[in-house]
Amino acid sequence: MAPNLSGLRNLAADRERWLALGLLLAALGIAYAVLIHPWWTVPMLEAGDNLHDLQERELRQRMELKQAPQIKQRLEQVRKQQETRPGFLPETTAELATAGLVQRLETVVLQASPGNRSCGIVNRSPLAEPRRDRYARVVVQVRLRCGAPETAAVLHSLESGSPRLFVGNLNLLSTRGYFVPGTAGPANDGGLDVSFDLYGYLRPGPAPAAAPAAPAAGAANAP
Repeated sequence: MAPNLSGLRNLAADRERWLALGLLLAALGIAYAVLIHPWWTVPMLEAGDNLHDLQERELRQRMELKQAPQIKQRLEQVRKQQETRPGFLPETTAELATAGLVQRLETVVLQASPGNRSCGIVNRSPLAEPRRDRYARVVVQVRLRCGAPETAAVLHSLESGSPRLFVGNLNLLSTRGYFVPGTAGPANDGGLDVSFDLYGYLRPGPAPAAAPAAPAAGAANAP
């Protein structure tokens, strides 16, 4: 009987040791979950993620800095190409551009009808155009009295010349007898009363620099 009692005691002691070990592990797990994980592990993981993001950002910035000379060179090429393209009006202000449009119109009409015998300008007036985007548009409202061939020649010359001009809101009305400026009587039948908007675009200037931030009230009052 004695050996049996000794074995039972050993089993009970082993069970108590395993139970104590399990309780210790459970206590350690609870302590980690309550104290260590939220106050140490989570901040360290977040710091690692932030460090990784900073490293990636630094790598992108280094790559951009390496490409800066190429980008600058390409930008200069684009600017030079833009300067040589005839798409924009050569003038720098809307007033000068309006005068240039009127001069171009007078030249084209005179070329289509020397001496204004069969084509003449009745009215040409600048139209105030609100600036809706980066490209400012300069518009002149035009009214002509011309024959059909001269009208076609004028419109073709305006839209195919340099700088690039555009014709919009075109209206053509046939007249039985019409007067041409500089003539003494009515011209032949079959003329046209032509009205349209002649416009072009100013070359965009450099973007304005950002205004400096106003100093804080405390800094302004500091001695």
